[in-house]
Amino acid sequence: MGFDAQRLALPGVRGLQAYQPGKPVSELQRELGLEQVIKLASNENPLGCSAQVPQALQSCLAALAIYPDGAGFELREALAHHHGVAMEQVTLGNGSNDLLEIIAHTFLAHEHAAVVAQYAFAIYGLVVRAIGAELMVVPARDHGHDLAGMAAAITAQTRIVFIANPNNPTGSCLSQMQLRDFMRSLPEHVVVVLDEAYLEYADEGGVDPVTWLAEFPALIICRTFSKAYGLAALRVGYALSSPAIADLLNRVRQPFNVSSLGLVAARAALADQDFVARSRQVNAAGKLQLQRGLQDLGLSVLPSQGNFLCVDLGRPAQAVYNALLARGVIVRPLAGYDLPQHLRISIGLATDNETCLRALAEVLV
Repeated sequence: MGFDAQRLALPGVRGLQAYQPGKPVSELQRELGLEQVIKLASNENPLGCSAQVPQALQSCLAALAIYPDGAGFELREALAHHHGVAMEQVTLGNGSNDLLEIIAHTFLAHEHAAVVAQYAFAIYGLVVRAIGAELMVVPARDHGHDLAGMAAAITAQTRIVFIANPNNPTGSCLSQMQLRDFMRSLPEHVVVVLDEAYLEYADEGGVDPVTWLAEFPALIICRTFSKAYGLAALRVGYALSSPAIADLLNRVRQPFNVSSLGLVAARAALADQDFVARSRQVNAAGKLQLQRGLQDLGLSVLPSQGNFLCVDLGRPAQAVYNALLARGVIVRPLAGYDLPQHLRISIGLATDNETCLRALAEVLV
């Protein structure tokens, strides 16, 4: 019969579709021979990163042959101080995606289940299904999380509930009152993963959910340096939880999962909160610019608390996406999220936003 990789793979893996990231600029340039390309597909920070980061990286370039600090002591110490928690509550990841996988491997087996919302981040389904656990997808409410429906979906087999707040790709955001009421309603055998990759872009106000950790020992908060901090290339994320959960996560976490460059860069980025504030201001102005421009084109735009907008074209989005590529504009089609008429457009600098709007106006004629 011969070698059959599909037959040998786990059933959960056989049923997966590979995650499709945003198209790289270099790939589009090679394919179409374009010189000028703008990428508004992957929710990257258009300002780049803090000027303190490349300066800090110089200090570790001479030690590239040396393994990083596997415990990430200095970054964990800085994060603990920044958030007012103990170092024993911080777990580092190779981006927050790494942490989502670590959490799944810590708490799920094939007989268990996880609950997610429709239109939620695709990685949740990937990590759950790869393990062979059951994925319970609860229909969205206003393109966001229906917490009552998610609570009703919990069974004795449920071990994890994933919540993205703000949600990617729709941009919806739950209030703190909604989240706290939901947390209080849950049975003790359920861990809640609050994925806050875009928190820095959300409207400010209220209490930081990190302060809830003492009240909710089953809460895990995931954050990242890839978005507002502008370190997407270096892949650094972190989780905040009870010490008991962090201890378990660190047993599963791979050694040296964050590079020396990532550890140094993240510490420098964390220290420059002025850069984060400027990134938030640029994003707010760009969001308003894009919203108005898209609405002037007669398009429906979902409310967003992230650094992106989810746009309903009222027609199949793939053809529009392809036409934008031909004009050197990369956005993100959302058919893989069961939103075949929607595009997700990252918020860029004013000139890039304007270029995108002009290209859309040409395509939609």
